[in-house]
Amino acid sequence: GAIVKIEEENTKKQSTYQLVGEYESDINNKKISINSPLARSLIGKMKKDVVEVNSPKGTKIYTVISLKYK
Repeated sequence: GAIVKIEEENTKKQSTYQLVGEYESDINNKKISINSPLARSLIGKMKKDVVEVNSPKGTKIYTVISLKYK
């Protein structure tokens, strides 16, 4: 799956995740399911795109820093 590096708008914290199938997800290893709100918002995005993610913890805004496809 794709490996995506994102930056959270408010905190400027950067995180890297691999988008994987539902049964491969493992947040401790930075693997998130393509069915998660964050992954769904990132599908089809490009570097420097801004995405808004609605999650149980509220709405967050991220900027895509980089994308790599395996």
